[in-house]
Amino acid sequence: MRLKTALLGAAALTALAPAAMAQPTERGASGHLGLFYWQAPSVLNPYLSAGTKDLEASSLMLEPLARYDENGTMVPYLAAEIPTVENGGVSEDLTSITWTLAEGVLWSDGSPLTAEDVRFTWEYCTAEGGGCAQLAKFEGVTDVEVVDDQTVTVRFDGPQPNPYTAFVGYQGPILNHEQFADCLGPAAPQCTEANFGPIGTGPYVVTDFRPNDVVQLEANENYRDASKPYFATVTMKGGGDATAAARAVLETGEYDYAWNLQLAPDVLEGMVEGGTGQLNTAFGASVERIEANLTDASPDLPEGERSTVAHPHPFLTDPAVREALSMAIDRTLLTEIGYGEAGRPTCDLVPAPELYASGNTDCIEQDLEGAMQMLEEAGYTDTNGDGVRETPDGEPLEMLYQTSTNAVRQDYQALIKEWWEQIGFSVELRNIDSSVFFGGDPGSPDTFQRFYADVEMYTNTFDGTDPQAYLSAYTCNKIPSPDSAWVGENINRYCSEDYDALIAELGETADLDERGRIAKQMNDMLTNQSHIIIPLTARGELSGVANSLGGVKLNAWDSELWNIADWYRIEG
Repeated sequence: MRLKTALLGAAALTALAPAAMAQPTERGASGHLGLFYWQAPSVLNPYLSAGTKDLEASSLMLEPLARYDENGTMVPYLAAEIPTVENGGVSEDLTSITWTLAEGVLWSDGSPLTAEDVRFTWEYCTAEGGGCAQLAKFEGVTDVEVVDDQTVTVRFDGPQPNPYTAFVGYQGPILNHEQFADCLGPAAPQCTEANFGPIGTGPYVVTDFRPNDVVQLEANENYRDASKPYFATVTMKGGGDATAAARAVLETGEYDYAWNLQLAPDVLEGMVEGGTGQLNTAFGASVERIEANLTDASPDLPEGERSTVAHPHPFLTDPAVREALSMAIDRTLLTEIGYGEAGRPTCDLVPAPELYASGNTDCIEQDLEGAMQMLEEAGYTDTNGDGVRETPDGEPLEMLYQTSTNAVRQDYQALIKEWWEQIGFSVELRNIDSSVFFGGDPGSPDTFQRFYADVEMYTNTFDGTDPQAYLSAYTCNKIPSPDSAWVGENINRYCSEDYDALIAELGETADLDERGRIAKQMNDMLTNQSHIIIPLTARGELSGVANSLGGVKLNAWDSELWNIADWYRIEG
């Protein structure tokens, strides 16, 4: 089946400067490439972390069957072609999709990629007793059948109008079954060697990995294009902050690429005057948002019970409280201060593509008086005159508000804290090193998945242009817990039979207009109806690119490093 795509086109803030682009023709001819990912990766297995930094890093080694280019168009990677109904790859009844692997693809250890690796990846993510950060990718998959060494058929539990979820995009790459064979279920997080140095089919191989610090890589000698990658070695530096990353590319030229430059617009404009690099941005579906914890994160609870469904939150389970928190926020001011032209205030979790975007605007205008009135009418009053409201049971509205450490997020926190305190909350702010916050360490109390706070703020998005897998992350079966080593996509601990029914309906709906209607309904349930997610800003992907770096095509629909095999040094 060929799905139409409704795309929000990528737009560059500053086009990459023209130069004498002497594109190399030999592997490694461009020497060394320096990437500054200040949110350092903590694991190189994307099935153990939903953190973007980990997904980006792992995409240097691990690849899917197909992915999305800079325009949101699906293109084959490890597959020979994109299966469709027309070419016989998707069954007429939409209950299966058959992928044929490209000929001659080798793993970095020289062994051949086979259909068994594809099947094993499904088994790995769905293994009993394990937590998989990308489980939504396999929603509705009942079997992955090995037809022969080069052919695999994915079977669904019913008609699947969007069969391009499993093994598509940088969130769903193929694992080497020999390397990960003993890493199923509860054993998955313990396979340190495999998780820190995966054998892949991608352009680079890990030579050294220091979690939350740096990744060193070299060209994969078994990469399927004998002339690529053009860089012989790569350093992915972590640590520091967005300011240091931007300066290293835009002012000093110490690095070639700086990811995720969350800095005030005027600061970035000043750095560009340094003359060694430029800014590049693309809009997709990334949203900076606040997530409400529907469970009690109190440290007074026994370890193993905090932030679990056994203990509902004392007041954030009340929709009136969550709506009041949303009403108190001035999204326009936040976006102007934090992102300028690289951001847009939003009320939606899915702001793009247009087909799936609700286009809600009710939340944009701040309403402090309305928020206070809502709390008052719901029975949250300040009985002792200290400025902090209490629940009807007398518990004060005290919240811990956490996020990762960077200047823009701390500006957001400071303003939102002020507004929330104006309407009667007591707010404690906490920021955590991003490498830890977005890491996958099951033993850390500070990850965004474990959510030992009342509210937290971050950004994520989905690969490609269909949000089905993204929205299915909020079904009841994906709640992180101690039993899943805190791996799970349903950060809020939200559970709704109606919502689960809608994701099932979406999975059975082929008509694009109907798919759009259902997705919008699900978006609205999470945002402007329940307010368990409080969207703030639709963010453009914003990176710094050295003037001497060619081949970069910034991609808001997949990994920013999706075509790194094509990057090269500009001479001249």
